[in-house]
Amino acid sequence: MNTIVPLQAAVDGFLRYVQVERQLSPLTHENYARQLAVLTEQVSEMNITDWTQLEPMHVRSLAAKGRRAGLQPASLALRLSALRSFLDWLVSQGVLKANPAKGIATPRAPRHLPKNIDVDEVNQLLSIDQNDPLAVRDRAMMEVMYGAGLRLSELVGIDLRHLDLEAGEVWVTGKGSKERRLPIGRTAVEWIEKWLTLRAGFAPDGDALFISKEGKRISVRNVQKRFAEWGVKQGVSSHVHPHKLRHSFATHMLESSGDLRAVQELLGHASLSTTQIYTHLDFQHLASVYDEAHPRAKRGKS
Repeated sequence: MNTIVPLQAAVDGFLRYVQVERQLSPLTHENYARQLAVLTEQVSEMNITDWTQLEPMHVRSLAAKGRRAGLQPASLALRLSALRSFLDWLVSQGVLKANPAKGIATPRAPRHLPKNIDVDEVNQLLSIDQNDPLAVRDRAMMEVMYGAGLRLSELVGIDLRHLDLEAGEVWVTGKGSKERRLPIGRTAVEWIEKWLTLRAGFAPDGDALFISKEGKRISVRNVQKRFAEWGVKQGVSSHVHPHKLRHSFATHMLESSGDLRAVQELLGHASLSTTQIYTHLDFQHLASVYDEAHPRAKRGKS
C-alpha cells in the first residue's frame, strides 16, 4: 500500500490543477479522479513507485488489463485519455521528459448509425392541433428542429432577432461559434407565428424565441422532456428526443436529394466525413428495397 502514496500525491496535484486552474466541470473532475484511482492501483501492482518509472510497455499492459476486464472500447478510451492528460501535466511540470502514453493506440468504439423516424411517424408526431399555448410552443419547436435540422443547443439559443419569417429563414450559432442561415419551411413559419401570438402571455424575460412557463429561455432538459412526452402522446413507436429529429431531417433530405454537400451545409458539419454516416442509412433503405423487389434477391429467401 505504501507504494501508492507517492503515486497518489502526483495524481492529487493534477486533480487540484484540473479543478482550480483549469476550472473544468465537476463531472470531468470526477471522471479523472475515478479513472486515475484505478490506474494508480494497477501501476502500484507493477511494483512502480514513481511515475518516472512508467514506460510505454506498462501503458500497453494497462490497456490489455482493461480489455481483459471487459471494458468496452469507449470506456477504455476514456481511461487512457485520463492517463494521457495526467502524464501531459507531469511533462509540463518537468517531472517527466516525455509522455509514455503518447502513441499508444486508443481502441475505436464502434460507430453506431444514428436512429431516425420515418416520414409517416414524423407526420404523426407533428399532427398536434391544440390551442393550449404550451402545445403550440412545442409543435413550433419540433417544426423548427425538423424543418432545419438544428442541434438542440441551436434551437434553444434562437432569439427573436434571429428570425426572418418573411424569407422563411433563421440564423443559428453552431459548434465553434459558427453562424449559419437556414431555411425553415412554410409549416415551421406558420407555427412560429402562432406561438408568437401567445408568447407575450408568458411575460417574456428576454429575447429568447422559445420560453418556459416562467418566461425564461427554455432549458435543454425541458425540451428533451417535452419531446419525449409528445412521442408517447402521439403514439410514435420509438423514443422521441431532439437529436432524433435532426437525424431524421438529414436522412430524409439525403434520400430525397442525394446532395451530400448541401446536407453538410444545412447540418453545420465542419467535415463531410461526419455527414457521410447518413449515406449508410440511405444505403440501408436502398438495400431493403432491393431485397424486397429484386427477383434474384427474393429467390434466396425461404
